[in-house]
Amino acid sequence: MTSDKTNERPWIQRHQFSGDMRIGLITDTHVPEARRSLWDEVYEVFRGVDLILHAGDMHDVVVLDWLEEVAPVLGVRGNGDDGTSGRTVAPNDPRLAYNQILEIDDIRVGMTHDFSHLELPSARLETRLQRHFEGPVDVVVAGDTHTPLVQTLRGVLIVNSGSPTYPRNLNTQLGTVGFLEVRGGRVDAWIEQLH
Repeated sequence: MTSDKTNERPWIQRHQFSGDMRIGLITDTHVPEARRSLWDEVYEVFRGVDLILHAGDMHDVVVLDWLEEVAPVLGVRGNGDDGTSGRTVAPNDPRLAYNQILEIDDIRVGMTHDFSHLELPSARLETRLQRHFEGPVDVVVAGDTHTPLVQTLRGVLIVNSGSPTYPRNLNTQLGTVGFLEVRGGRVDAWIEQLH
């Protein structure tokens, strides 16, 4: 199902891009729990990216507006955006879905909030890819753990940028963001510590 209506919470949104791209990755910003605003270092490190992907738990969708001052933004809803632990439910927003699929020429990137980098007996990789993205993808961008990760599981690159505000679920401090670069039909991903 694809939807851009602001009065719905779509399960999947699909987007098409072409050419080389550098994409900024961010997740688990937890505004205003962690901080009332993002660190200035987030904006500085993302200058020049073509797109920013927020993998959920922004808590306040104003974070998407702030990031959009740097580059276009797409996000997914995390458990903290849907009222867990007594939090406010994030309003509907055309930039948000539970899952995002980006087709960048021949590369398929899927983004969801919670996606384990482990092979689980109760939820095999193919089953999870089908549930979140209706089929295989080359890259999964996820969050939830607050722990940065770049790992390949059976040919699927899984990237979790950690948290820029609550790294590894510790106290509020400078954390991490990530990058995804699609160039010449190849994908590279890395994590950057904010300074």
